[in-house]
Amino acid sequence: MARTLALFDLDNTLLTDDSDYLWGRCLADAGLVDGPSYEAANARYYALYKAGDLDIHAFLEFALRPLREVPLARLLALRERFVTEWIAPRVAPDAAALIERHRRDGHLPVIITATNRFVTGPIAALLGVPALIATEPEWLATGFSGRAVDPPCFRDGKVARLQSWQERYGYQNAYTYFYSDSHNDLPLLERVDAPCAVDADEALSAAAAARGWPHISLRAAG
Repeated sequence: MARTLALFDLDNTLLTDDSDYLWGRCLADAGLVDGPSYEAANARYYALYKAGDLDIHAFLEFALRPLREVPLARLLALRERFVTEWIAPRVAPDAAALIERHRRDGHLPVIITATNRFVTGPIAALLGVPALIATEPEWLATGFSGRAVDPPCFRDGKVARLQSWQERYGYQNAYTYFYSDSHNDLPLLERVDAPCAVDADEALSAAAAARGWPHISLRAAG
């Protein structure tokens, strides 16, 4: 078993856009939600996320509602098209090379993301990443409840979810890399052995410079 973890944020890190936001747009485009009002709320929550002001519980109440209200068969069919048409063209050009470099070095690649597992499971498969730590939509006997299992994989919750995952799979003492674009990931970046900013937002770029962390881009191949 690999004793080193290579953690990757997903949205705007391995991807050049945000899969959570894009999934909302895809739902509206497919007519599975009320288009104009849903898109306006989706854009508002995305702006709050980027500003560091997102109430994750309010957002998840909004974002997971379609999992409860739309028939699962329709969601699964849309998700397949979403990954092919919306996500595959937005994989960062150098993402695969970075993941493969860590794999060659014997490290275990792991995607760790606030975006829920229903959306991100097939994206991790597309990227060839075997392990995924994500916000978990609650599943009941009758289907998705529209709620998330606590804690959401966001900010300090991302730290907690990683710790639980490490304990479950025996990686408590693993040397850990973490690549992220977002200042929302500072709680985890400050805890890992090898933090790295990737195409970072302004706040994370400043924090990385102040702490002497590397700052790379995956958006220009090579």
